[in-house]
Amino acid sequence: MATEHYDCLILGSGQAANPLATALGNAGRRTMLVERTHVGGTCINEGCTPTKTMVASARVAYLARRSADYGVHVGDRGDAHDGGVTVDMGRVRQRKRDIVESFRGGGERRIAAAPNLDLLYGEASFTGPKTVRVTMASGETRDLSAETIFINTGERPATPDVPGLDPARTLSSTTIMELDSVPAHLLVIGGGYVGLEFAQMFRRFGSQVTIIQRGKQLLGREDADVAEAVADILKEDGIEILLNSTPTAATMTSDGVTLHVKTPDGERDLTGSHVLAAAGRIPNTDALNLAAAGVATDARGYIQVNERLGTSAPGIYALGDVKGPPAFTHISYDDFRIIRANLLEGGHATTTGRMVPYTVYIDPQLGRVGLGEDEARQQGRAIKVAKMPMSYVARALEVDETRGFMKAIVDAETEEILGCAILGIEGGELMSMIEIAMEGRLPYTALRDAIFAHPTLAESLNNLFASLE
Repeated sequence: MATEHYDCLILGSGQAANPLATALGNAGRRTMLVERTHVGGTCINEGCTPTKTMVASARVAYLARRSADYGVHVGDRGDAHDGGVTVDMGRVRQRKRDIVESFRGGGERRIAAAPNLDLLYGEASFTGPKTVRVTMASGETRDLSAETIFINTGERPATPDVPGLDPARTLSSTTIMELDSVPAHLLVIGGGYVGLEFAQMFRRFGSQVTIIQRGKQLLGREDADVAEAVADILKEDGIEILLNSTPTAATMTSDGVTLHVKTPDGERDLTGSHVLAAAGRIPNTDALNLAAAGVATDARGYIQVNERLGTSAPGIYALGDVKGPPAFTHISYDDFRIIRANLLEGGHATTTGRMVPYTVYIDPQLGRVGLGEDEARQQGRAIKVAKMPMSYVARALEVDETRGFMKAIVDAETEEILGCAILGIEGGELMSMIEIAMEGRLPYTALRDAIFAHPTLAESLNNLFASLE
């Protein structure tokens, strides 16, 4: 079969690829988008969209059990644990599926409507520096070539190397969202962002939950006081947390699994109905045959790129999670903007110095941007630290969610804000307000002295930064 030539070829349809494909097509460049499974990548199909949809359901269950705290009584209160609340996992799952399908369908329609753009479903593999063979589900193949190629194939959950643990019966961040019943006891391997979101979610659905974390704290990249406060919140919700602990073996049974865990207090056997592997992800590069294209990767398989997202092979670029952390949807989308600026607009955009905000969707949320306190001190910076508990925030008191605190790092000389961690109600939104000030290089006094509407969460920024005086 003859090789079909395009101006541009995009492998994977994640959060960078889809807008890039339509932008290239609208610019008159004949483009082929190759997708193995489904349009939208991890975010829409297995990541942000479905998990946050289910987090919302879990929060409703949590608030329903707490209704008496607000003077509202709903039916039979039941026992102390369930508060008379039952969770229909089938309905939770269907709600998640409906929203995912809506988002995915919207992406497919935009691709179909774009000029000069073709979509092909299949597995792509390089056969040379600028050539790719796509194997479709039918077994048929198509050979494609392009002068410019973009790789946006993302990551997938890693399976922990625990002897005796059956991968087929180990839940991942994808498969756990397809459960049709609430696990009796969920064992979570990994205390990172993904593990914590699912741990709290299923605790609120009614599961007993145990987190096994190899490190000395949850959320290993966060300041110790932030990690400790997060752990306190999860413990208050009834989650057991084992730090400095490692699963050494597993025994699968007909009705669950027993994890043999090494802890600081000795060996423990944890018996659960389900186990979730949430201790890392790996890049989707193993099937791409990158060596044929001359594309270099690191030891873990992540594609190495420069500040303009170019790989070691001329004319081939990598975007999103496949090039390594930070693995966030908004970073993938910013990768698209860098490519668009440079290739279509004659710009000189780079990844150098860009901010990396993120929100961990535990409840209350953890919003983070910029430097943490530990990182700033390690860099030898002269800093001031503004810190205030959420119990000082009027709006948090009014809605009865006062857990957590606000923390901002300020340059002692320039008075510019270097970063913040907001652990509290709508922490992600408050973090974003501070990020805007950081983008504008405003001094902290601008937020200290600003007039914000009362009673909003935003007005808490007045008192947070006043604490520096």
